[in-house]
Amino acid sequence: MHFQQDAEGFIRMPRHLPAGTPVTITFGDGSTEAFTGRDLNAAYDRALAEFRAGNNLDAKGFSRTPKARTNSGNRIEFVRVHPDMARGRA
Repeated sequence: MHFQQDAEGFIRMPRHLPAGTPVTITFGDGSTEAFTGRDLNAAYDRALAEFRAGNNLDAKGFSRTPKARTNSGNRIEFVRVHPDMARGRA
């Protein structure tokens, strides 16, 4: 599987990947790096948690305001990636 990083530093990843899937990402500078589905799933989970926190949603994606009980926070489509992210570097 192959992803291309966009100009803002994201890849389109609307769901989790199988953990053992080999994935190659081509970054904006032309470099490529290999990851596993597990690495990208962790990045997806972090991005989803940040999205929910930034939009005042609980851990399941529900708004806790009395008038709006929607489940709009369960999906994201784009995940920020960078070289060496699998090794825990920022």
